[in-house]
Amino acid sequence: MTDLNDLRQHMIASIDACSGLDALETARVEALGKQGRITQLLKTLGGMTPDERQAQGPAIHALRESVTAALAARKATLEQAALDARLADEHIDMTLPVDAPLGGTIHPVSQVMDELAEIFADLGFAVATGPEIEDDWHNFTALNIPETHPARAMHDTFYLAGEHERPMVLRTHTSPVQIRAMKAAGGNQPIRIIAPGRTYRSDSDATHTPMFHQVEGLVIDKGITLGHLKWTLETFLRAFFERDDVVLRLRPSYFPFTEPSAEVDVGYSVVKGKRVIGGSEGWMEVLGSGMVHRTVLEAGGYDPAEWQGFAFGCGIDRLAMLKYGMDDLRAFFDGDIRWLKHYGFSSLDVPTLSGGVGA
Repeated sequence: MTDLNDLRQHMIASIDACSGLDALETARVEALGKQGRITQLLKTLGGMTPDERQAQGPAIHALRESVTAALAARKATLEQAALDARLADEHIDMTLPVDAPLGGTIHPVSQVMDELAEIFADLGFAVATGPEIEDDWHNFTALNIPETHPARAMHDTFYLAGEHERPMVLRTHTSPVQIRAMKAAGGNQPIRIIAPGRTYRSDSDATHTPMFHQVEGLVIDKGITLGHLKWTLETFLRAFFERDDVVLRLRPSYFPFTEPSAEVDVGYSVVKGKRVIGGSEGWMEVLGSGMVHRTVLEAGGYDPAEWQGFAFGCGIDRLAMLKYGMDDLRAFFDGDIRWLKHYGFSSLDVPTLSGGVGA
């Protein structure tokens, strides 16, 4: 037993004396390699009597564990020392000139979000945000979407697994921000917000992706009418597309959270075989809108007998496609550097109403 204690002390002292990882590996092989001293001791257990094995076995295994722990501790110490030395030696001189031209571009979706914020800020709208993981009450129930509505189905909505107080989903639209904004206002203040952000639905083709971007608009006040809605959308679209000949057409439609509801079409002209917003050679749907349903007002804490409002929503990706001539929505999320360089924007292309929101 004394021999084993002496051996343990000798090996641990040798390990602690190792000044580098190569020396430590040599010490490990001498102790635990195929021909190592501890390995040879373990091989002797097979030739011992049961009484000898019972006496010597635990001591030999304890020796192996002590040496293994010492090796691991010394290795961690040496690796940390090497990292500290490397970090102390490496540095970047921030005063040196850049060798390569500045790269990177602003993604079209980010650019359009900035354009939307600039336009609506001039109209008195604030930007509101909400969680992308929502409970089904905010995402469906508070927006007057019944339990039997197809939008709640698994093939349309991404539900989160696990036990939750309420079913949790990846939000299918930015409309839940309406409810959160109304709740935050306490049911007694006017609201003018837009809510841009990511949304999720189980769909994928040239014009649909499982993750996409929407912007929601909400106005709550006293005496709000459809006329206010039409003027707001017309002003927005003319500023966004930077054309004074933008004309709108509102078609009756159905959305659970608005009543009456309207699809908004914008006139377009055909130029060199492509549809260009402006004029009235044809009509293209760009927005959904309507007066906020009284059930939604009540869910947000507002008295529908005193307060009215309108809401609208559209796809930010679709707006970018229409304005900047992109054909396939899937390319937005491919991460192809060639596409980003072609359609991306300079970081200096900051949208302003005075200079033009478009780049």
